Amino acid sequence: MITVPQTDDIHWMEQALELAASVMLITSPNPRVACLLVRDGVVLASGATQQAGGPHAEAMALHQAAQAGLDVAGSTIYVTLEPCSHYGRTPPCVQALVQAKPARVVIAMADPNPLVSGQGIQQLQAAGIQVTVGVCAEQALAINPGFVARMTRKTPWVWVKMASTLDGRIALNNGESQWITGPAARADGHWWRARSCAILTGSGTVLADDPLLTVRDVAATRTPLRAIVDSRLQVPVSARIFNGDKVVVFTCQHQPEKVAQLADKNVQVVQLPEQAGRVDLPAVMRWLADHDINEVHTEAGAQLSGALLEADCVDELLLYMAPMLLGEGLPMAVLQPLQSLAHARCFEFTRTLSLGSDLRIQARHPQRWQALLHAIQYQQIKE
Repeated sequence: MITVPQTDDIHWMEQALELAASVMLITSPNPRVACLLVRDGVVLASGATQQAGGPHAEAMALHQAAQAGLDVAGSTIYVTLEPCSHYGRTPPCVQALVQAKPARVVIAMADPNPLVSGQGIQQLQAAGIQVTVGVCAEQALAINPGFVARMTRKTPWVWVKMASTLDGRIALNNGESQWITGPAARADGHWWRARSCAILTGSGTVLADDPLLTVRDVAATRTPLRAIVDSRLQVPVSARIFNGDKVVVFTCQHQPEKVAQLADKNVQVVQLPEQAGRVDLPAVMRWLADHDINEVHTEAGAQLSGALLEADCVDELLLYMAPMLLGEGLPMAVLQPLQSLAHARCFEFTRTLSLGSDLRIQARHPQRWQALLHAIQYQQIKE
């Protein structure tokens, strides 16, 4: 039976979510998950999922309790994602929880992975353990939108990062853009790079700026994949981004000689169909999801940013806005003109944050967000 939340459930789940957020930069492609073992208002043990191949949150918490010589039978276990019920790189967590004999297990969100998809909940119930699902579900989703997106719709969660003036310019007409935003905003952008599984840019940005697109000033043990949309395979082999670390280039071109040269620099060239004069962008997203990419951080020029929006590939906008006006300049995104406001691409503001003299503004695609919310709650409704 799935029970209703008790008075303290939100309090403890919020603590578990803070712990899950603390491993934001290390677990990919696994979800960021945390677990608390609580009895009589005291946390007996806690744990968070480690790097891929390492122990999951439940195993970490149970191990900590065992090391302290604590019997957790009769406790309440708070976990931010439904315990896994299948063998992967690690054994099923639900078996360990059943053996621990808690009185209750409180779960923030059901696992959309088809290999789990309610089976963890059902195994707990079959063992006579009370289960509560859906406590702080939306907060839990905010920590793992990419994992849920990849599991349910087979594409990553994609945000587009832009640094803009108050009048929506990302650079002067001559291309000068360094620096529109200040050091605090730029440092924050590196955290978002580090959070992602892949950093995506376009050939125009690489040709104009020759960036490395690496993560700097962030203590991260995992390096995001760097990827380039280069429809005509124009980026030279000498580009700084080809520094020996893995890079993926998406193209429409068949140039075996250049592909071989790039392979020598650890660059994988992926040839995809052409759509509207460039690489089919939805196909790019499907390829990334097929290769365990949960979240895509896009840093590109107006052309690719606009093309991603036109192709309906963007879930979230990450806008750093500086308190300046440029007048004439390059726009944030090149979009086809609309004939009616009814056809505008609408997002929903979710957060603003002051960073030095700049603002970080986040906005999500509301329908896409609601679809993910439905995916993590359907097990509760089904029961």
